[in-house]
Amino acid sequence: MPMYDYKCLDCGKESLIILTLKEHESGPVVCPSCGSKKLQQLYTSFIPHTTKKS
Repeated sequence: MPMYDYKCLDCGKESLIILTLKEHESGPVVCPSCGSKKLQQLYTSFIPHTTKKS
């Protein structure tokens, strides 16, 4: 499942949240620390993990 980085605009904490694509697109995400729905998604780099060596 995809993982997304968010920063809460109320408490200021950054969280790594695991969501399905449907959950990510469907509506507001809740801060696991304070329960706020005022979150800003942080865009970070990623490294795909594959099983085939190149």
